[in-house]
Amino acid sequence: MKTRNIELILTPPAPHMVGDGFRVHNFIPGYRLNMQRMSPFIMLDYNSKFYFPPTDKPRGVSVHPHRGFETVTIAYHGKVAHHDSAGNSGVIAEGDVQWMTAASGVLHKEYHEKEYSKQGGDFQMVQLWVNLPAKDKMSKPQYQEITNASINKYTLPGNNGVIEVIAGQYEDAKGTASTFTPVHLQNAKLNKGAVVPFTFPAGYNTALLVIEGSIRVNGEEKAPADNFVVFKNDGETFTIEALENAVVLVLSGEPINEPIAAHGPFVMNTREEIVQAFNDVNMGKFGYLEE
Repeated sequence: MKTRNIELILTPPAPHMVGDGFRVHNFIPGYRLNMQRMSPFIMLDYNSKFYFPPTDKPRGVSVHPHRGFETVTIAYHGKVAHHDSAGNSGVIAEGDVQWMTAASGVLHKEYHEKEYSKQGGDFQMVQLWVNLPAKDKMSKPQYQEITNASINKYTLPGNNGVIEVIAGQYEDAKGTASTFTPVHLQNAKLNKGAVVPFTFPAGYNTALLVIEGSIRVNGEEKAPADNFVVFKNDGETFTIEALENAVVLVLSGEPINEPIAAHGPFVMNTREEIVQAFNDVNMGKFGYLEE
């Protein structure tokens, strides 16, 4: 198998606030990466570790709609409470994942969990948008609440760490989440000195987000914490070496080679479908959710 080489290492762009609870660096789409380049991953917002002081009024994002894709929230520090118009609710705590399939349309809101808000503390999260193929965009909304305890894990030999397989597969560990198209999403929690191989089909769009620590890729290029490593589609295999104890989010997926029409919270295939989404929200077809 051929080695997959690095195309870009991106430092975190200037942060911006989403609502008043999420201070994010937006890697996808960005000035170097459009939605098609990293398909099926069409957005990646990274809330790097940030201290929020105590408050009685939880910070967050009020009610807003989504259609045409899935939102995946991965918690590293802090807790988020979720409610949506399909009747789903839950709390994402450290190590947990929330996989919401908006599909035909939901209203939802996300807030810092009440007790975490009162205490304050470090907050670190990733929100990823995963596109849906045209045939599935109008399917029924779904919700997967994935606790850390339920995530299948592969223990690396030699006390090198563990791979948490959220979706896809690593060795014999299969992902906990169900997906519409082939998607690999893994948290590599590596001990200093570990050199770990990863293999994905060459055509899959593949990247790494360094959550903690620093790494060396393919024995050559270093990437520090909060950097985003984008691979070329020129091979299948690469290695991550942990230069210190490190946490790395590994993402790889089969591109969805269909037109993308995106506007705000809607990602469809045509401009007409975007207009329809706005009309459907205004007509109450996404249900009701209290602010």
